[in-house]
Amino acid sequence: MGHLITLATSLNQWALDFQGNLERILASIAIAKERGATLRVGPELEVPGYGCLDHFLEGDTVLHSWEVLAKVLTSEEAQGIVCDIGMPVVHKNVIYNCRVIIHNRQILLIRPKMWLANDGNYRELRYFTPWTKHRQWEDHYLPRIIQVVTGQTKVTFGDAVISTQDTCIGVELCEELFTPASPHILMGLDGVEIFTNSSGSHHELRKLYTRVELIKEATLKLGGVYLYANQQGCDGDRLYYDGCAMIAVNGRIVAQGSQFSLNDVEVVSATIDIEDVRAHRAKSSRSMQAASAERYHRVEVPFALTSGKFDIVREEDMFGLLSGSKSFDVRYHKAEEEIALGPACWLWDYLRRSRTQGYFVPLSGGIDSCATAVIVYSMSRLVAEAARRGDKQVISDARRISGEPEDSSYIPSDPREFTKRIFHTCYMGTENSSAETRQRAKQLSEAIGSYHIDLNMDSIVTAVRHLFGLVTGTRPQFRAHGGSAAENLALQNIQARLRMVLAYMFAQLLPWVRGRVGGLLVLGSANVDESLRGYLTKYDCSSGNKTDLKKFIAYAETSFELPILASFLNAVPTAELEPITESYVQADEADMGMTYDELSVFGRLRKNEKCGPYSMFTKLVHEWGSMLSPLQIADKVKLFFFEHARNRHKMTTLTPSYHAESYSPDDNRFDLRPFLYPSRFPWQFKKIDEIAAVLPDRSISVVPEKAKQD
Repeated sequence: MGHLITLATSLNQWALDFQGNLERILASIAIAKERGATLRVGPELEVPGYGCLDHFLEGDTVLHSWEVLAKVLTSEEAQGIVCDIGMPVVHKNVIYNCRVIIHNRQILLIRPKMWLANDGNYRELRYFTPWTKHRQWEDHYLPRIIQVVTGQTKVTFGDAVISTQDTCIGVELCEELFTPASPHILMGLDGVEIFTNSSGSHHELRKLYTRVELIKEATLKLGGVYLYANQQGCDGDRLYYDGCAMIAVNGRIVAQGSQFSLNDVEVVSATIDIEDVRAHRAKSSRSMQAASAERYHRVEVPFALTSGKFDIVREEDMFGLLSGSKSFDVRYHKAEEEIALGPACWLWDYLRRSRTQGYFVPLSGGIDSCATAVIVYSMSRLVAEAARRGDKQVISDARRISGEPEDSSYIPSDPREFTKRIFHTCYMGTENSSAETRQRAKQLSEAIGSYHIDLNMDSIVTAVRHLFGLVTGTRPQFRAHGGSAAENLALQNIQARLRMVLAYMFAQLLPWVRGRVGGLLVLGSANVDESLRGYLTKYDCSSGNKTDLKKFIAYAETSFELPILASFLNAVPTAELEPITESYVQADEADMGMTYDELSVFGRLRKNEKCGPYSMFTKLVHEWGSMLSPLQIADKVKLFFFEHARNRHKMTTLTPSYHAESYSPDDNRFDLRPFLYPSRFPWQFKKIDEIAAVLPDRSISVVPEKAKQD
């Protein structure tokens, strides 16, 4: 019986950053070896970066991946350890998403992915072809740059496993874990004891639980060691890959990495006893199935992962040691913590990799722009925390972003001070703005430390209205002043669009005003629910849903020590684009004709449950039937689909945004739908009306307390 040290890693890779990706791969291998590990697993497609998208179709991407692999093979770091590395491979003129298993300058196996992710944000079938020859393998002829290094002409390519002198290793790639008939089942029955899973799984609110349960279930009945590695960070797109590398043994998580971190390299390791797997599998029913299992081709190698004797385990490695009764509680973040951390990490990667000088946000005094600002402040808190730990990469990036010279000794240890350097906010008021929102914006900027300016833009709005009047001979009026609905909407939209123009001008020139070089990135603050409904202005200065945003602000009020946030929670959401009168104050929910809670329900049914108008109505009759009549539910469903359809075109111009919500209406690739609809859905709405008219009313009327007493 011997101890086996294994590990999984999370790397913050960047699409097409071959040099940086190589350095991070080598750093992770070096850390693994320092811990005495004999097997290192990296994230999916770690060599070129997972987010290359259509660049995977370019021959250069494959060529440079082989060049990087040649560097890894010849490196001192990669000697004496088995490394599971991800990259694209062209086999017989077909591009595959592959794992390349190497050891001591030799390629042991190239394992292509068999089940590709092609839902939601994933489009792997656009670039790759699945390997459909299950439990079959072929010879793959290596490129000459690899032949020179390894001395090999060809290697095994296909659905095979690796047999060492002491155990058997099998590969499972990301999506394959999520399929009903995952490869680990048949591999485990054929004697595979260690499973590696290299993933490119992005963050989504509340998604981690599903991932953890699948990893635990993979070895609970089957028995085995499961090593899960995941990409971490923003690698050039809307997604944040949330790491959380894990190691599970016999259905129990024994080691877990961070879900949100600014670290470029994070290695998670555990020391396990392979005999525990064999003891777990000593069951009659499992043995009967294993005895008749179909055989996998085994690539036999002349080395062992264990030392063959008891190892002396260092105290710092005891964290993952299986001692029978040792327990480990998986760390889950609340949704509000996820909002605080995930987008903050994504913003940091975006900022440092875009090589700009900071962010600019138009503060409206409302909760959406407030949430955006607090997320930036959360980013500054993470930077300060990393700087205090002595993270050299974070300190170097922070110095460059804030305009410090290369020989500077500046340490961004104070989040408010760092925020003042890199974050710029602006309140853009008009005659329709209230003193309350202006004051809230000012107080928030003071609390988080942003460089804040306050302006009135009435002169610009007036100039545009005057120009329109000069050209047409008519002057549009707000509804409050006798104008039509068309005039009222146009006058609201021009304010929002002018704010966008001003935002980009100030973002370009504020660094210059402060004596610096470069520009700022403009952040928007549209939320999922309003985007779903279309309650935003196309090309305005516009994230999770409204309900989660409120929870996040409540969390940040105490966790970030920002008491000013209480005033945002208690404020009525308003666009402040119409004149305030004695009898009218613009309110978002009144404008939309539905509440934010209702929008969240509509959004989940439309996207997650795949409901059209009719099926959504039938579901809500059961869910809301005790509160609303069928006719009332029908009206709400029809209003939602009418507004969603006529405003869908706005999603085609939505600023690239962090993907956080499972029912996001992002038109880029997550929610692909037409933008020109028959907005009144005559066939569908007619069927809803017919059913609503004959269904009984089960709603319970709420009698006011005074009426009860009378």
